[in-house]
Amino acid sequence: MKIGAPQEIFEGESRVAMTPESALQLQKLGHDCFIQAGAGKKAGFEDTAYSDAGVTVVATAQALFDDVDIIAKVRPPAEAELDALKPGQTLISFFYPAQSEALLEKAKTTGASVIAMDMVPRISRAQKMDALSSMANIAGYRAVMEAGNNFGRFFTGQVTAAGKVPPAKVLVIGAGVAGLAAIGASTSLGAITYAFDVRPEVAEQIESMGAEFVYLDFEEAQSDGATTGGYAAPSSPEFREAQLKKFRELAPDVDIVISTALIPGRDAPVLWTKDMVEAMKRGSVVVDLAAERGGNCELTVKDERIVSDNGVTIVGYTDLPSRMATQSSTLYANNIRHMVHDLTPDKDGVINHNMEDDVIRGATVAHQGEITFPPPPPKVKAIAAQKPKEKVPELTPEERKAQEVAAFKKQTTTQVGLLVAGTALLLLVGAVAPASFMAHFVVFVLACFVGFQVIWKVSHSLHTPLMAVTNAVSGIIVLGALLQIGAGGQVTGGWLVVILAAVSILIATINIVGGFLVTRRMLAMFQKS
Repeated sequence: MKIGAPQEIFEGESRVAMTPESALQLQKLGHDCFIQAGAGKKAGFEDTAYSDAGVTVVATAQALFDDVDIIAKVRPPAEAELDALKPGQTLISFFYPAQSEALLEKAKTTGASVIAMDMVPRISRAQKMDALSSMANIAGYRAVMEAGNNFGRFFTGQVTAAGKVPPAKVLVIGAGVAGLAAIGASTSLGAITYAFDVRPEVAEQIESMGAEFVYLDFEEAQSDGATTGGYAAPSSPEFREAQLKKFRELAPDVDIVISTALIPGRDAPVLWTKDMVEAMKRGSVVVDLAAERGGNCELTVKDERIVSDNGVTIVGYTDLPSRMATQSSTLYANNIRHMVHDLTPDKDGVINHNMEDDVIRGATVAHQGEITFPPPPPKVKAIAAQKPKEKVPELTPEERKAQEVAAFKKQTTTQVGLLVAGTALLLLVGAVAPASFMAHFVVFVLACFVGFQVIWKVSHSLHTPLMAVTNAVSGIIVLGALLQIGAGGQVTGGWLVVILAAVSILIATINIVGGFLVTRRMLAMFQKS
């Protein structure tokens, strides 16, 4: 079969559906590849690169449509492109059939098969073809870059000779693919990142990426993502009010808001209202990834960057993946290649449009002169249902008190047992050892015991392991020297011992204090606030 990618005619679109690398892989499946001249130039792929990869470069889109069997595109086809389709051809592109009824009807009349990349079911086997996730991943990352470009400060906090720079506070609304990509980029840049999502199962994903999940004081159980194909479900009015209340509390503190909340086939819910924008600090930024469907921010203007009256920048670009055309074209071309791979199971260059296959059937919206949208539910769940969590019963005050008493008794028993054992050991050694040895041995044992207790009670985050060891040794020296001074040097004789003990106390104390001061300064370098 002949596979071709025309130049995108949508204004401002820089992506291309075929790259030289993906063309090489398609040729291994037995296909011939074609590209319209200049189709990949905006994405950084010259015609010579395609020619070197064995791709035939044709002059016009019409010549391409006339020669090939499969047309691969990025944007949904225009009416003129549908008019160029012939019966038996296959079109693979984004299509959005739920919002494009007129295009769907026109596609039916052409007799061609239309595979919508936005309709690929979200099941494990189809992840390699999930173009929505590929593009959402890029959009989430690019949203953070756009926010940084419009934000007047660092993301990470810094302590410099010129002063202290506080870290930026970022709120990500919606923790789908785009949201998680934004969280990853934001935390990697050093910002304090908060994230919110109506799906309870994503809290652990958010926290595992270094962000803080924003919880609501609301008792209503939210639907599991398994029941909605991995997407968020519409919320009740009561939940929405609780959600807006929480956002109003956060608005004065956050510097950057990245909103990704969007349910396929629906207008974007308004989650960041005008009064929230007015409550934000001057210089703050809102990047609205739902701008194409109306926007999550009440002030968003599609495809524009505006500044509110109080100095908040609101970015409503809808072409974020296209602004990283080389990367997004590479990923999208791989999605197309994997789709063609499933359409060519025998690797003989012959398309087998198997409508019994969950992935192919789910993505096909028109086939052999019939509309096949909407598809039946896939036989396999999009994601596994969340396991119900066991509720830990809260202890009553009486039970909590009894638990504390039991823990205290156990700790006391352990300590008394250790003291008794230590005393018995000293008595046994004293029965056979001379008095001069016992004087030193008792000092040694007491110094070790007290030094161990002092250091063991200190949290490991307060000092490095090396400093812990040196502080322990210094503590033993201090205790031993204090006993020598208290004895007036009589244990070993002479004021020389007293003087040496005083010097050792001074030096060991300097070591202990200096160790903790250095540790404190080291920890301050990594503090975010």
